[in-house]
This record gives sequence, C-alpha cells and structure tokens, in this order.
Amino acid sequence: MSDPGDVTAGLARLGTATVYEAAGREGLIDADLVQLVPGSRCCGPARTVRCGQGDNLMVHAAMSRLQPGEVLVLTMPEPAPVALIGELLATQAQVHGAAAILNDAAIRDSEELLAMGLPVWTRWTRSRGATKTIVGELDIPVTVGGQLIRPGDLIVLDADGATVVGKERSQLVLEASLAREQREREKRAKLRDGAISYDLDGLRAVVEEAGGA
Repeated sequence: MSDPGDVTAGLARLGTATVYEAAGREGLIDADLVQLVPGSRCCGPARTVRCGQGDNLMVHAAMSRLQPGEVLVLTMPEPAPVALIGELLATQAQVHGAAAILNDAAIRDSEELLAMGLPVWTRWTRSRGATKTIVGELDIPVTVGGQLIRPGDLIVLDADGATVVGKERSQLVLEASLAREQREREKRAKLRDGAISYDLDGLRAVVEEAGGA
C-alpha cells in the first residue's frame, strides 16, 4: 500500500473532478463554495467539527486536536452566514499545520486570511460574529453539501470545489484516478490531431439511433 502522504499528494494533484469521476461519481460536495486563495489545491484527512447554531466554541476546541496535514471541516446544524472563523482562529490552524479549512458557514477578515495563504473554502464572507456558549461535537460524521464526511475521510479541494474520498477507498480511488488521467492524456492527443469527441465517445451513434441529424 502507498504511503498515506503519497495518496493525499496524488489526489490533490489529480483534483476534484478527476477524483469524483474515477470514484464512480461519488463524493461530490454539492455546495456553492468560494475558494479564498486562488490557485490553491490540497487533500487531507478531515478533522470534523459540529458547532452549535451560530456559535464557534467548538472551533476553538478543535485547535487542541488538530494535526498537521488535516483539513478542518466546520459545520453547524444548518448552514448560515455566521463567521465561524477569522484571522485569529485561522492563525492557530495554520500554526498547527492545517492543510486547509472547509467551512460550511462564513468567514471574516478575508483580506487577512488571503494574505496568510492558508487554503480556505467557504460558503460565505460575513462580518456577523458567532457566540461562544454552545457545546457542540468534535470528530463525528458531518454532512456538507449533501455529502457525509467522517473523521479521517480524505477531502480533495481545488478551484472546482470539493470531493470526499472514504478513507478505506483512498488507494483504489487514487489508482482509478491515475488510470483516468492516462486515458484523458491519450484522448487529448487525438483531439489535438483533429479528432472530435462526438466520434471518439460514440455520441454520433447515440444521436443517429434516436433519429437525430
């Protein structure tokens, strides 16, 4: 089996779309996420946080458990434009080695976070602050964009959004993604030589069999 670091690096390089397709079109986080740092991409095991509604007490608590290379996944019972993280919490996450933050809520201090360079994907940017009074839960399964995320599942993030890979499937999905990459490389060469996908993918036959032009 590959080193876990090789798996995460490979999935990060291959990207969310390739990984999603190669995984059998599974794992899509179907949410309108904003990539705060242009050009950023990463993959890492999920460190999950379920905050109380409108409250970020458990984000502070998560910093005591965060390990280098993890993706901090921040959720509430219902997504809402409340800032669960800003510059001071992001500084802690960066110092403790977070690979990225996936925030199913809002951030604030966006210019400061951008200058820090910590990869962040978020639903919203809002000044509205959170309370710090509701005890939530750490390291439990959470749902973002209709997708279940368990602690330790791999989160792939890039400009196209986010894809989840179950930790037990990570090696198989990496191998399938590499195979898909090779097929696309070969197809790209044919397209550059003038072929069209209408024929390469057998789509002309689909149209003609249906009586189309």
